[in-house]
Order: sequence, then structure tokens, then C-alpha cells
Amino acid sequence: MSDDEVSYAKKIKTIHYGSLEDAERARLENTHDDGKSDTSDSDSGVPPPQHEGNNEYMELEEAMSRDKQALLEEFERRKKARSINVSTDDGEVKRNLRQLGEPICLFGEGPAERRSRLRDILSRLGEDSVIRREAEEERKLYEKDQEQTWYHEGPESLRIARLWLADYSLPRAKARLAEARSLMELPATTKTAKFQELQKKLQQMAIHSSQIGDNRPISYCTFSPNSKLLATASWSGLCKVWSVPDCELKQTLKGHACNVGAIVFHPKATISQPENVCNMASCAADGSVKLWDLKGEEPIADIEGHIPHRVSRISFHPSGRFLGTCCFDNSWRLWDLEQCTEVLHQEGHVKPVYCMSFQTDGSVCASGGLDSFGRVWDLRTGRCIMFMEGHLKAIYGIDFSSNGYNIATASEDNSCKIWDLRKRASLYTIPAHNNLISDVKYQKEDGNFLVTASYDGKVKIWTNKTWQPLKTLSGHDGKIMSCDISADNNYIATSSYDRTFKLWGPE
Repeated sequence: MSDDEVSYAKKIKTIHYGSLEDAERARLENTHDDGKSDTSDSDSGVPPPQHEGNNEYMELEEAMSRDKQALLEEFERRKKARSINVSTDDGEVKRNLRQLGEPICLFGEGPAERRSRLRDILSRLGEDSVIRREAEEERKLYEKDQEQTWYHEGPESLRIARLWLADYSLPRAKARLAEARSLMELPATTKTAKFQELQKKLQQMAIHSSQIGDNRPISYCTFSPNSKLLATASWSGLCKVWSVPDCELKQTLKGHACNVGAIVFHPKATISQPENVCNMASCAADGSVKLWDLKGEEPIADIEGHIPHRVSRISFHPSGRFLGTCCFDNSWRLWDLEQCTEVLHQEGHVKPVYCMSFQTDGSVCASGGLDSFGRVWDLRTGRCIMFMEGHLKAIYGIDFSSNGYNIATASEDNSCKIWDLRKRASLYTIPAHNNLISDVKYQKEDGNFLVTASYDGKVKIWTNKTWQPLKTLSGHDGKIMSCDISADNNYIATSSYDRTFKLWGPE
């Protein structure tokens, strides 16, 4: 060993053993001293220190008791499994396993092992688990059947109406398509010149006349088919007919006892229909619907069946034979004025139906509800052929374009959506106003522009295809509740909460 190397020796620990008597005496003295210190601490107001006990024995006992309980439960389950009767038919055993969501066969498993496995599963889930699972599957199938569209046999009047609608709409659709083909053959320069002329006319729109219509808000206004009369409805229960453009009162219709929601002209009124027959129809919040002529102040007929539910809007079928009503019992009705009966009570909305519009052919109808959804119905079959989903709030206005496939909807979410019936989808969303849009109307003949009315007190004119704003009409002091476009495209009428209606025309 060299001098640089150092050797280390491990120190041996020495243990001293003393007398047990001396150790016990020392322990007692220490205990006595601790008792004194505890007493002095309590006298001084200082709480004694808390000593945590040892929980090892308690935890061990709990673990042992849990294991014992689990073991007993396993013995009970095995005892129960031995008493469960399982079919000896292997096919039925597989069927029961499939109903319980278990694999019907494991690798290398025979019929006996399969029966034992089923018995073991039933001991865990319960003997009646197969029966309960079957009942649950039957309930799910029943609920699925309830969600599907169902049909029931309608009255003979409905069959007659649908056959008549088919005979009426098909020739009109053929004529509309032929007209569309002829328009496509026109030169592009001719189309552009025509559109520029219309655009210039619309940009010159200004207020033409204003009239106080009643002592309560004017809820609705509509032009007659010949554009020479304007009908207004008021919350006072009165409906009035005014001349255009002089705004002179021609007729006062008295019959409603509460807020009138809408008044509409018969499609042939003021054109080819006599004055002493049904030329107008109106509806009110108490569920009353009344028919009027162009002579008297009293209604010529009442349509009953809506009370006590509110009727918000009504619309004549293009033929004039049928009248559609929007009811607050979440349905809309179709009335045959020739058969004098209700031929269709159409449900489908989950909230009240507020507005509706018929296609120019007369084959389909669009409805908008407070559930924010719109639906298009085929009147010849009764089916819903399009579901319009996209608005965030209630739909208050809906209108078909004259081309037969474009639909405009006005909503409480301040937007106006354009839909395509051919694609069954939304084409464009117009962020039109700063408040809810109460009404929307297409140009009646060509559908080249669109008019929206809003609670922000403004009416806006939009171009077709590009949906650019052409003109904003401001002049009402209150929210605008309705609007309409005359058939000759010379005037736009608006009715407002400020108790006035206004005519807008080119300067």
C-alpha cells in the first residue's frame, strides 16, 4: 500500500442495553412533564397540538371488508347463475346474445360454453334483460314510426279540389315555361336596355301622397288587380278602400270587432268580376274571416272554423276559387269557396303559421311560421316538397316570384333570404334592415325587383339576381307593417304604425 492511499475504517455502531426498570421510570417522567406542559398551554389559551393518529389498521380493515363483500357477491352471482334456465336450442341462445349486444360466437366456443356464457351474462344483467331489451327495441321502432310522415284518407271534397288544381295548374305551368323560353331568345342588348329603364324609374321613386287611414295603426295594405284601388286594414277593426292615386275614401267595411290582420283582393276583382260577388277577404285576431263585395259595408259571408285562434294572414289562390288562411293553431287551411267547405287543414309547423303565398301556377303554396322555418307544399298531393331552414327568428313575410321557383322570406332576424325551389336551397341572404322585416313583395309581372318593409321605418328596393339596393324610401314616423307593389309597377304602397299609408311613385 502506498503512502498516498488512505484506508477508511467503518465505525461500528454501539448499542447500549439498560435496565427495563430504568427505561420505564424515564418514560413515566417524560409523560408527567408532557402533562404539565399541556396544562400550562391550556391555561395560557394556546390550544394543544393535534396528534394525527395512525389509520393503517382502519384502512386495512376496510379493504378486507370490501374484498370480503366482493367475494360474497361473486358467490351469490354464481349461485344465481346456476339457477337461471337457459334454452338448449343453440339458435335461440345466439339470438339472445345478439339482443343483448354480445358476440354470438367466440373463437373455439361450442354450444355448451355459449350457454354458460349467456347464463353468466344474465346473472349480471338480470334474468329479464332479454325481455326488457326486446321491449325497448319495440318502443324505439314505434317512436320512429311516429316521426315519419303519415297520411289519412281525406274527404271527397279534397279529391275534387286536387283534381281541379291539377287541371288548372298544368296548362299555366306550360305557358309560363314557354314564356321563359321566349324571353331567353331575346337579345342581350334588349334585356339590358329594359332593365336599365326599370332601374332608372325605381331610383326616381319618391313619396307621392300620404293619408291618415284610421285612428289606430294600419296593419295591412294591398292594391287591386287593376291598380286603381287600395285596400287598408286597421287595428280598429275597420277596413277601407281608397282610390289611387288620389287617396280618396271609396268604401268602409264594418264587421270585425278587433285588430284586422290582412285584407286581400280577389284575383279577378275590378277586372272581370261583378261588384256584388266576393271581391275581397279579410281576417282578424279573434279568428274571424269575412268576405266582402265592392258595394256594401257589411260582409256577404263569414268563414268559421278558426276561433279562438288568431288568423294572421290570408291569400287568394290565383284561380280565385280557393282561399288560404294562416292560423295560430300551428296550421294553415285551404277553403273551397265554390264547395263552401274547408278542403285542407295542413299541419307541419311547430309554432303558429304567420304568412303564406301561392305560386303563380297555382300548384304549390309556401308558408312561413314563427318557428323560423318555411315550407313549400304541393297542393295536388299534400306533400311538403321543400323545407326552408336558415332564419334565426320568426318569418313574417313570404312571397313567390313570377318565375315560379324563387321565394323571398322576411324575418325577425333583420334579413331577407332568397330561395330556389328547383335546388331546394337558399340562394342569397340580404342583410336588409336594422330591425325586423315585416313584409316582402316581388314585382308582380316580371319579378325584376324586390321590396322589403321593416320596423326601422324604411322601405328598400332591391334588384333581382345581384340583390343590390336600388332605393331607400324614408318618410314614416313609425314602424312599417306592410307594403305592396301595384300591378302596373307605377306605385308602391306602405302602411305604418303611425296610422298613415303612403304611395310612392316616380318623380
